Amino acid sequence: MQRHSARPLAALATIGTLVLTGCGTESANAGAEAASSTGAGRTIHAQKFMRLTQVHDETGMTLLEGPTFGKDGGLFVVDVTAPEGEPKVMRVNVGKKTLRAVHTDGRGTYTSAQFSPYDGRLYLSDFSHGEIVSLAPGGGDKRTFFSGEVDGAQMNPDDIAFDEAGNLYVSDTRGLSENEAHGRVVRISRDGTKATVLAKDLAAPNGISFDLNDRGLWFSELTEDRISYLRLDGEGKVTSRHTAIRVDGGIAQTDSIAVDADGNLYQGLHGRPAMAVYDRHGERLATVELPSRTEGLESATNVAITPGGTKAYMTVSGPDGGYLYTFDALAEGIRQSNGG
Repeated sequence: MQRHSARPLAALATIGTLVLTGCGTESANAGAEAASSTGAGRTIHAQKFMRLTQVHDETGMTLLEGPTFGKDGGLFVVDVTAPEGEPKVMRVNVGKKTLRAVHTDGRGTYTSAQFSPYDGRLYLSDFSHGEIVSLAPGGGDKRTFFSGEVDGAQMNPDDIAFDEAGNLYVSDTRGLSENEAHGRVVRISRDGTKATVLAKDLAAPNGISFDLNDRGLWFSELTEDRISYLRLDGEGKVTSRHTAIRVDGGIAQTDSIAVDADGNLYQGLHGRPAMAVYDRHGERLATVELPSRTEGLESATNVAITPGGTKAYMTVSGPDGGYLYTFDALAEGIRQSNGG
């Protein structure tokens, strides 16, 4: 994997080899600035909440992802590049600002975390090994949910999302290392026995989340800076697909996605510590920014919004370490607000 001077997520295609071998204080309530003439919406200032990780000597970096709230109110976060012995899954008590390790192992490269509405377990995507594994709600009891090829090719699963019945949807970034559009969106039945390709020939799909009413999936493509929409029927089959939003990211690329109770999309930016917020019609409502003097942070990968509240927790990483930053979301958190 490339070091901090490069963009870490774009190097995920080589992370398996590496792992196996080797700020500011402005208030989150600072408010919205006047809308700009560029159509970028207002600016929301995020506040540093707490530091979770430092750069690991073994991997040369740290990369936080997958913030998701458990039923106990804990915020679970993964560190993609954590080596064996360091926490790969952590639980943050956001009330007390405390952190505890939930899981580590010598193999997994976990890029996302979600709780299943079916069995209540915590599911993790293992990018390097093409697997989906699960843990008991508090950690432990690791199980392999899905492993193996899908339509003749192993996945590089990045982000995951669940429908209300517990079926799992995966952004498969296959082809990233070759810069080829071989990526897919894959549906896995809730018992892990059947995997179906819903969309293919995608440019490194990354973020994935259901819309407000579970009628379709939003997914981002990292190397095209676009968000697409898959309309689904009641059986999880695709009825239509179209490009919904083209993100003006500059040097940044589209990372993970979360959706709030008003149906707004929170699009993480890889290569810039910020998030873009859109409504479901594609209008740019806001940009979430870190304080202007913040240094050593390069990407805001993902976000989780407090269930029933508007406090949002954004995972931000770079050579200065891995942090949570907070801001006030535009609407309350729901199941889809745990960044997919």
